[in-house]
Amino acid sequence: MRLVGMLDSPYVRRVAVSLQLLGLRFEHQSLSVFRTYEQFRQINPVVKAPSLVLDDGTVLMDSTLILEYAEGLAGKRRSLMPQAESERRAALRTIGLALAACDKSVQIYYERTTRPPEKAHEPWLERITEQVRAAFGQLEAQILAHPLAADSATIDQAGVTTAVVWHFTQALLPEVVAAGDYPALRAYSARCEGLAEFIAAPHGDSTFGADR
Repeated sequence: MRLVGMLDSPYVRRVAVSLQLLGLRFEHQSLSVFRTYEQFRQINPVVKAPSLVLDDGTVLMDSTLILEYAEGLAGKRRSLMPQAESERRAALRTIGLALAACDKSVQIYYERTTRPPEKAHEPWLERITEQVRAAFGQLEAQILAHPLAADSATIDQAGVTTAVVWHFTQALLPEVVAAGDYPALRAYSARCEGLAEFIAAPHGDSTFGADR
């Protein structure tokens, strides 16, 4: 399998970390949907990151759908989704909040970096800023009520997604989401960033496992 997309994308990074935890081998091709658009388009005409190119040439996209496929490949060896109904429900809520925070963070970043300043729509920016802070506030409360594992043997998808999204937002929008307002998220993400699977797929423009 080949994972296409840059690790500065939280969606690509959550897949890269998860594939390792599931024990699945993969190659990583670090392509940008902006700088290397044409090269990416040759692989996936939709130019969506992450894209996962399977051994038979099939291209899957959307991080959640890719991870669903990966769970099937891993089978009984390992799952990042709890099986007990109550634990699964909590995990799904945590993942949903983290992805909501992620989506709004990405929207804010694109508003700031791709739209000409004279065309910025402040009411829209104010709205998505309110949404991202609300999502992180709910996520902070969620992980206090349902603590997440932070070691390679027991971390689940809720933990992976939460840690990756928090790190992404702090790397790009620290002035929007003040770290001091979310101590549990800050501490949790810091612990996860010390895990081998996170270190091997660092946020940025490097390639997975480049330093291994």
